[in-house]
Amino acid sequence: MAAERTGGRRTQADRRARTRSALLESAARGLSAHGYANLSLERVAGGAGYTRGALYHQFANKEELALAVVEWVGETWRAEVGGPAAAHEDPVEALCALARAHAVYCRRDIAGVMMTLQTEFSGRDHPVARALERNVRPLIAEWGGRIAQAREAGALPPGPPPEETASAYFGTLQGVTIAVAGHAPHDVRFAEGAVRGVLGLPPAHPAPFDADGHST
Repeated sequence: MAAERTGGRRTQADRRARTRSALLESAARGLSAHGYANLSLERVAGGAGYTRGALYHQFANKEELALAVVEWVGETWRAEVGGPAAAHEDPVEALCALARAHAVYCRRDIAGVMMTLQTEFSGRDHPVARALERNVRPLIAEWGGRIAQAREAGALPPGPPPEETASAYFGTLQGVTIAVAGHAPHDVRFAEGAVRGVLGLPPAHPAPFDADGHST
């Protein structure tokens, strides 16, 4: 009986996790397309295949849902983009790999969340704005460190302070990938070309990329 109860609890937890994941993905699509102010909770629930009551069972209000989406998208990005790129020992290759992987990530319809919310909450003191800042600040510090490392090794030319360069790197990367999102494989080439310019690198030798942004 105990095993059955444990199995039942596990099944219930799994169902709850699946519901939460579906609602977060639907909300991410809604935030990307419509922003926070115009986000419809009823449309979010329907897009995930649930009722509005099921959504409120998971999230108390729109703000709590948006905060969860910011955390979820940040975790997804770090798993699919930031982590694999950071695994490169060569800091220049890490920075270029990050740009390519980000372009591939931006083919997804949830990828516009951060940029949409950053624009909407710019200059505002709001929990969502603070959550965005908590996601961005460590990235600037981490990749500013890789820029400093590359400069010390002579792989990048001198330039503005590393963290300012990292801010320009991410701003440029976001702008380019929004403009060419989904235009594979050229989105990958544009993304890498743009950040190489910010970093003071010459253009990459033209090479074909596969659908996942890897050179062939």
